[in-house]
Amino acid sequence: MVRRKYRMLSDDLNEKSRRHWAGAEAMALGYGGISIVVEATGLVFNTVKRGMKELEAQQRGEIEPLPVDRIRRPGGGRKKLIENDKTVLKDLDALIEPTTRGDPESPLRWTCKSTRNLAAVLMQQGHRIGHMTVSSLLKKQGYSLKANRKMAEGTQHPDRNGQFHYISNMAIAFQRKDQPVISVDAKNRELIGNFANKGKEWEPKGLVTAVNTHDFPDEELGKVSPYGIYDLQKNEGWVSVGIDRNTAQFAVESIRQWWQAMGKKRYPHAEKLLITADAGGSNGYRIRLWKVELQRLVNELGYPVTVCHFPPGTSKWNKIEHRMFSYISRNWRGKPLLTRAVVVELIGATKTETGLQIKAALDENIYEKGIKISDEEMQTLNIERDDFHGEWNYTIHPQKGEC
Repeated sequence: MVRRKYRMLSDDLNEKSRRHWAGAEAMALGYGGISIVVEATGLVFNTVKRGMKELEAQQRGEIEPLPVDRIRRPGGGRKKLIENDKTVLKDLDALIEPTTRGDPESPLRWTCKSTRNLAAVLMQQGHRIGHMTVSSLLKKQGYSLKANRKMAEGTQHPDRNGQFHYISNMAIAFQRKDQPVISVDAKNRELIGNFANKGKEWEPKGLVTAVNTHDFPDEELGKVSPYGIYDLQKNEGWVSVGIDRNTAQFAVESIRQWWQAMGKKRYPHAEKLLITADAGGSNGYRIRLWKVELQRLVNELGYPVTVCHFPPGTSKWNKIEHRMFSYISRNWRGKPLLTRAVVVELIGATKTETGLQIKAALDENIYEKGIKISDEEMQTLNIERDDFHGEWNYTIHPQKGEC
């Protein structure tokens, strides 16, 4: 009968009402009641005994009944570990950062700092603690799980931040006058064919896309070289998907294609153009051919083009990287780039919640490699270098008689 009643009531009992009910049953049964209740319910002997004592004390008026919304009296329950063990946080902290806060010879100096390993070492040091408690303490102390992140840029140029401010001020000045500001860069070359592409995509259960085991380039399809132009004001982009090398000629031709397809429609009254680019690659500040090809483009446009390069080693700050290229990679994740047309379609289908629109086209031109530009040819360019790092910041004006 006791077991039957407990089963019917157990779902509605909390810690307080359970021990009081068990105590009342034991008192009603009389001699041997505690043992009967323990056997019937599975409760601990001390729980039943405590319930009896609390009920008896309330009947004698020695203690007040607990409020309905409380299970324990203030201060009741097991004390927190950090209250009983005053050194556990200090020892845990030393294990997390042994080289800066603790002993450099810490037992976890060269070991994975999982919660189980941390708990094992703390147990060896005399602390009574489990891995779940370690996890709770770490969170309360402000620690979190971290992975490596590519942030270290090597030796920084002393004018690194100054160049960032310069680029920002130039972009703001151009945008206030509704003049185009574009960020340019080349994306990684991509294999064309039935090759694995990083990432996962939702598919019907049991459906697996089989791709080639080895990533040997297809002799006919080869690779493609996407070169992108991102319009900061309009949140629009253009990508030329080249089938040949990523050269300075290809880079400037991609800018030309952007202007013809998108730029001149968006900026019919453009009087100048600002380009932000990396310090290296086909659009690097040391590349002579880049400046020669830009001069030809400037002569066609009939207005000056200003170029601002990011300092060496800071390519990730280029807007196109995280505002356009990252979404393109996300859009084609897990999809084999079977043909060049597939690449163009996937790039063109890339959209974001902020309204990003991208157009793409295949560039089938063949670009010569290793073109040399002489000093004499460089001297003919109409380049105005800025007083602040003229190697990074310069304006190319139209040549007389070429507009």
